[in-house]
Amino acid sequence: MALSNSQYEFLMRTYEQKQLDNESRLRRRYENVYSRIPELEEIDHSISAFSVAQARRLLEGDGQALSSLKESIAELSARKIQLLKDNGYPDDYLELHYTCPDCKDTGYRGTKKCHCFKKAIVDLLYTQSNLQEILEKENFSTFCIDYYSSNHIDPVKGRSSREAIETALKACRGFVDTFSSEFRNILLYGDTGVGKTFLTHCVAKELIDDSFSVIYFTAAQLFDVFAQNTFGRREDAKDDSFEHIYSCDLLIIDDLGTELPNSFTTSQLFVCLNERILRQKSTMISTNLALEDLKSIYSERTFSRLSSNFTMLRLTGDDIRIQKKLLNLGGTKDVTP
Repeated sequence: MALSNSQYEFLMRTYEQKQLDNESRLRRRYENVYSRIPELEEIDHSISAFSVAQARRLLEGDGQALSSLKESIAELSARKIQLLKDNGYPDDYLELHYTCPDCKDTGYRGTKKCHCFKKAIVDLLYTQSNLQEILEKENFSTFCIDYYSSNHIDPVKGRSSREAIETALKACRGFVDTFSSEFRNILLYGDTGVGKTFLTHCVAKELIDDSFSVIYFTAAQLFDVFAQNTFGRREDAKDDSFEHIYSCDLLIIDDLGTELPNSFTTSQLFVCLNERILRQKSTMISTNLALEDLKSIYSERTFSRLSSNFTMLRLTGDDIRIQKKLLNLGGTKDVTP
């Protein structure tokens, strides 16, 4: 996954700040020991003066200057360590201390990203996805199909809600498993409260944990962003957050149809979907609208993009939120759907 310029620059600034903080703490440690152990400061001055003198001798052709310098520095350094020990300080007290010793707070080990940098990417993606807290509770490991009945038959598809959710779960897991190699999109539609949003969260967590960029918006939030970009003025001209909508690895649009539909939202949805399809960037949509309503509200050309580029998964059943309330009222321990 390629970070946007602003995301990469943000992370590198955090590493630069870590390095500055490390150096600042080291300076304070030097000030502390110099005040308590004056001999240490004298030794450091001697090392500096002797290094300059020997460098001059080396330039003048003295072949013994380098070995003499090394021996003297080794002796003075050993004396410094002994002074630190005698005064209760650790051996490395006057060395730089790193948050991550593996990369020395640079983010890289050679030309490869350090494990701490990869974790920082995931943490940043969680923060920017708008899903950081909810994904701790809603993911594949907490999804429960016990709320879906084999007796509830969908009049449209003629199959049970249990069969529908099993099909959807399989499709969503397959979507995650092939995400890096296959361009796909998913539309979840059907009854209210049957886990469509929960499934988008499941997919989001898996992909973010694999360092893919995921952005989640309710439909109302998304169109507010479009309106601000079109009619308002962004505070920072260099801010590329709007561009993330088109360039992120996965865009989740939740509850499509709950916004106030008009010609603006209709045109912006088409532009968004069409642009992401052209860029081969995946989109996941959930909606309570029936397919015929999607077609009538958002135009035939938008519906054409959906029908030809999205895997459409219909979910049905009883509202899980109501089921959970009834279980709680009856004194039964709640189970996360």
